[in-house]
Amino acid sequence: MSVELKKNPFFLSDQEVEWVHATLASMTEEEKIAQLFCLITYTDDEQYLAHLAKDLKVGGVMTRTMSLAEMINTVTGLQKYAKIPMLISANLEAGLNQACTTGTRVGCEMGIAATGDVKYAHELGRVIGEEASALGINWAFAPIIDIDFNFRNPITNTRTFGSDPDVVANFGKAYVEEVQKYGIAASIKHFPGDGVDERDQHLVASVNSLSAEDWEKTYGKAYKTSIDAGAKTVMVGHILQPAWSKKLNSSLKDEEIMPGLIAPELLQGLLRGRLGFNGLIVTDSSTMAGMGTMMPREKAVPCTIASGCDMFLFTKNLEEDMQFMTQGVRDGVITQERLNEAVTRILALKASLHLPEKQKNGGLFPDRAAAEKIVGCAEHRRVSKEVAERSITLVKEEKGVLPITPQRYKRILVYKKEGKASAVSAGITEGAADNLIAKLKAKGFEITIFQPGGGWEGMATPVRDVYENYDLILYIANLATKSNQTIVRLEWAEPMGADVPVYMHSVPTVFVSLENPYHLLDVPRIKTFINTYGSTEEILDALVEKLSGASEFCGKSPVDAFCGKWDTRL
Repeated sequence: MSVELKKNPFFLSDQEVEWVHATLASMTEEEKIAQLFCLITYTDDEQYLAHLAKDLKVGGVMTRTMSLAEMINTVTGLQKYAKIPMLISANLEAGLNQACTTGTRVGCEMGIAATGDVKYAHELGRVIGEEASALGINWAFAPIIDIDFNFRNPITNTRTFGSDPDVVANFGKAYVEEVQKYGIAASIKHFPGDGVDERDQHLVASVNSLSAEDWEKTYGKAYKTSIDAGAKTVMVGHILQPAWSKKLNSSLKDEEIMPGLIAPELLQGLLRGRLGFNGLIVTDSSTMAGMGTMMPREKAVPCTIASGCDMFLFTKNLEEDMQFMTQGVRDGVITQERLNEAVTRILALKASLHLPEKQKNGGLFPDRAAAEKIVGCAEHRRVSKEVAERSITLVKEEKGVLPITPQRYKRILVYKKEGKASAVSAGITEGAADNLIAKLKAKGFEITIFQPGGGWEGMATPVRDVYENYDLILYIANLATKSNQTIVRLEWAEPMGADVPVYMHSVPTVFVSLENPYHLLDVPRIKTFINTYGSTEEILDALVEKLSGASEFCGKSPVDAFCGKWDTRL
């Protein structure tokens, strides 16, 4: 399959095309194989960075969250030692905070969608583009254009623009268009589409079970919209799409259907063929269990490239996986034609980002003083605050309960339901419940934190103790999606669900979910329920303003927060 270097999404000039061809011709087979790998770094140790760039000569590196100084050192070290300029990527879904500790978190994708205004998807792309480019990052593993059809999915959730395919398509396109203005390649993910299955593709090869027709009207539309808008890369997941696999290859038996990253019919027939994608295809993390459940690793590693992926993300064991890939080339699993095609797309992506030109003029090295003025600047924080103010959603309201003021509800009993942060969580802030409590205390409320007591049947605390001592009950849930977590549900305290909301018929009760929009499933009779889609300082400040009546709730839920249940609407 030929690579159209002058067409969407590369649009290379004659000079850039010549660079791609000349560079490819000058490379050894070992160097070509190395370019297939996008590894990872958690450190700015120069010796390690030199090993990746100079010794191994890999095509790209993803960075985990670092300080601004560490990020500058990392990018500078990698590009200094690289013969061919490197792709430097990060998960930039909600903001640059996922790459740099002082970066701006604009808002998770669901929070962006809850504003009801595609303008904020553009703003998300702009802020990320400005901050990432200032640090020398040139590849965003975003936007997520999965569709959150299944509220039980433990990983998509607030990382998506919601469950409306049109919203997902339009907001995803806006992010792509904006971020790529700043020399940052977007990577739409996770093809062929997460959010249908309730299982996590980090742990098992999950299934997009839509019919071919329904897939095309939903996920297909989202992908085609961003592809036509010029998305330079696509990330392919550990997700099966049986309907399309069988439609494109009717001879496949059920046990032969594979997830996207090792399914040639999905990569070449659907993504390249039907959707017309000409850019670079990268696997999702190869350390995830989804691929490992399908075939032996020595076979799976080269199979990703042979099937149609162009880059291989991470390794389980660096030396072993590179050996597996090399053996795949030597055995003909990866043909010379396929190897050259993959490397051509890698080089074309680099040329389209003007990396060779920047390498010549020193533009690959970020300027710390300039970056410090841009990353986390006041104007970007203003956008974050605006998104918070416009996204917080009053899902259910009991008449007469709001607003919450010390004059009406001096004594508040708070129930905290809080989880822990994760590298793959949607920006959860540990301790956010305590932060919110502190803000309420500063407003003049008397706060008591619920502590489950002892006592089983016949020995429980009298209900009148709650009726007489508290004016309001407030639940604060801070449970976010993250990898290696199969469910995101409320769990209750002993004895006998001691913190289940049972006083709401007698004491005004408000439930605030900071991260997961679907908690009504477990508290269906709660009459006042609020989703904030995050737990940052900007969000908590906006929430307090809305609870007190100082500003209005104006967010619109991008998903069915009632989880399809009749009793959640009561």
